[in-house]
Amino acid sequence: MIERIEGELKPYKMKLTQHPIYNEIKKVEDIKSFMEYHVFAVWDFMSLLKSLQSSLTTTSLPWKPSGFPKAARLINEIVWGEESDLNRLGESKSHFEMYLEAMEELEADTFKINSFINGITSLDDINDHIAKTELPEYVSDFITFTFDTIKTGKPHIVAAVFTFGREDLIPDMFLEIIKNLSSDKSVNSADLVYYFERHIEVDSGEHGPLALEMIETLCGEDPQKWEDALNYSILAMENRIALWNGIYETLKYKKLSLPA
Repeated sequence: MIERIEGELKPYKMKLTQHPIYNEIKKVEDIKSFMEYHVFAVWDFMSLLKSLQSSLTTTSLPWKPSGFPKAARLINEIVWGEESDLNRLGESKSHFEMYLEAMEELEADTFKINSFINGITSLDDINDHIAKTELPEYVSDFITFTFDTIKTGKPHIVAAVFTFGREDLIPDMFLEIIKNLSSDKSVNSADLVYYFERHIEVDSGEHGPLALEMIETLCGEDPQKWEDALNYSILAMENRIALWNGIYETLKYKKLSLPA
């Protein structure tokens, strides 16, 4: 079934890896604009992760077995790497915090994401918070889908979206674009290069296989769960494409708005 899902997702993955957004990123200002919207996808990825940890391990007291020992081990290994990795200086940081560091290094605007996070009160109110925050519709829709997925309360669905909508959808060519931009001595992008190199390394080398194994464990022999996993994986891809389309149009609009 994993092979079937991956086969069904190939056309969507091709759209993402060959998206024109990458050709639109030519200057440091383009990278900064991209990051100011993409950071929301980096952030809500962590909520998917913690949702799975909450479902598959025991995080309340007194402790009792969760009933998912194999899946619990898998998700704990992923949480360890995503939430408490080492940054370029050897300091313990989540991948989201590393991304913020990279934004700050490039002097990208972190106000929107920080004010958004600071305004969150609870999971129950998240959709209201998204609606009242002045974010582009393509960002709001992307985040809303993430939390609607979490609210299903079904670990196999959350695991599918977590696995097939993750950051390894960003192609290697994007890292090359960043490296080319960093050849400009006036540009400080060491943290950004490190973030993408580390995230790609961890996702493809360690967390990707673990996540696939987690889906197999959670779906087991239940055909309905496998169908759910496929349908939500497709939705995750469609939402990622919509996010990429939105950022692409924003980048183009900003360039047209600049004085000649």
